[in-house]
Amino acid sequence: MDLENRLSLITSEPTEEIVTMNELKNLLQTTTRPKHYIGLEISGKLHLGSLILTGFKINDLIKANFNTTVFLADWHTFINNKLKGNWDKINEISNYYSDAFRFFCPGVNIVLGSNIYKEYKEYWKNFMQFCKHITLSRIMRSLTIMGRNSNDQLDFSQFLYPAMQSTDIQALDLDLVHAGTDQRKIHMLVREIFPKLKWKVPVSLHHHLLPGLLEPVKLGLTENSTEDLKISSKMSKSKPMGGIFIHDDDKTIETKIKKSFCPIAVSDNNPILEIIRYIIFHNYKEFIIERPSKYGGTISYSNYLDLKQDYEKQNVHPQDVKQATSKYLCKIIEPIRSHFKEREPIF
Repeated sequence: MDLENRLSLITSEPTEEIVTMNELKNLLQTTTRPKHYIGLEISGKLHLGSLILTGFKINDLIKANFNTTVFLADWHTFINNKLKGNWDKINEISNYYSDAFRFFCPGVNIVLGSNIYKEYKEYWKNFMQFCKHITLSRIMRSLTIMGRNSNDQLDFSQFLYPAMQSTDIQALDLDLVHAGTDQRKIHMLVREIFPKLKWKVPVSLHHHLLPGLLEPVKLGLTENSTEDLKISSKMSKSKPMGGIFIHDDDKTIETKIKKSFCPIAVSDNNPILEIIRYIIFHNYKEFIIERPSKYGGTISYSNYLDLKQDYEKQNVHPQDVKQATSKYLCKIIEPIRSHFKEREPIF
């Protein structure tokens, strides 16, 4: 595959940012099979954002001849008080994540954090070297990567989290680090500190955060209010009615979509339109809305922009868009749901 096609795969949606494009081009020209990773906390049921949108980008990178890795951050999960710090549950759900990503992203590598810390002899030495180049105030500005902030009551281990995540990247000898836009701060920290240690600085890829189905909650104006809104509103397992999970049956999907936030004529921060743009149009070249003839009849769209414009002009009604979205999501999720159908439930 030529350079242009590889770049097209890497930069296509849901990619929102590459840091930097020149570095990416140089990487592709000098490295036959670059090393990629995305790190994930193990925090419960997988959904449209955590498996499918993330998996779409991993699959793009596999096609672009990257050696891809999903890093299951079990110790980070424990530090961040996910799954109540229950190691039996962390291990059990690690296996579930591994199974899901291997099914959805054939060819991806799965690496468990615990194994890195046991096998990489220089890890804790490098961790301490990294820590020598960072202040507590700098760490505190990075806490949003774990859904925390400086006002939260934190235990000491949680202040170690950003440095551990950075050292993971060094230990895996990565060429490209990949995450949602909510993890951007850690990658900028890496770019700041790694050159001081003469460590390889990887290219950063940040993908779009898929919002939950509920109305976005504004937490108050800050200098990063737009970023904060996206992070606080992203699809999450902690809001069951706000997420489409890979285990949801067709009726559950239809009910959630029917009750979702989808204001008339408003496309900004509209979760249904975002699902169409980032999930449905990734899998389908056409989005068909079936309507009775008295309401305009069936209409189809070959790209998101035309749908967006019609929606803003009120040429299509939210209810019609929701019904069509439900049908497409049921088709997309069905193979994954079937893969887990006969298995013992773990939630």
